[in-house]
Amino acid sequence: MQTLTDIGTMIVRTPGTCGGRPRIAGSRIAVQFVVNEISAGITSEEIIEDKPHLTLAGIYAALAYYYANKTAMDAEFAAYEEECRRPEAELSIE
Repeated sequence: MQTLTDIGTMIVRTPGTCGGRPRIAGSRIAVQFVVNEISAGITSEEIIEDKPHLTLAGIYAALAYYYANKTAMDAEFAAYEEECRRPEAELSIE
């Protein structure tokens, strides 16, 4: 008989890994990456082709986590995007 997986263990946050952002357990693939790929029209199967260490369960867990926490996640994604742009803006010379 197959061992059952508690889906509550599939998404983790670890300080110092991926900036503490939620990610698929056992990987460095952030929930934000999965959401961005799906939003860009990439299918779950195509993500797995590119990242074969992932599973459909992990990808769907990332999407479920996102939709269960959409408001907070959207705010976190926006803050991360701003943080990524900040050094670029500070380095630009006009």
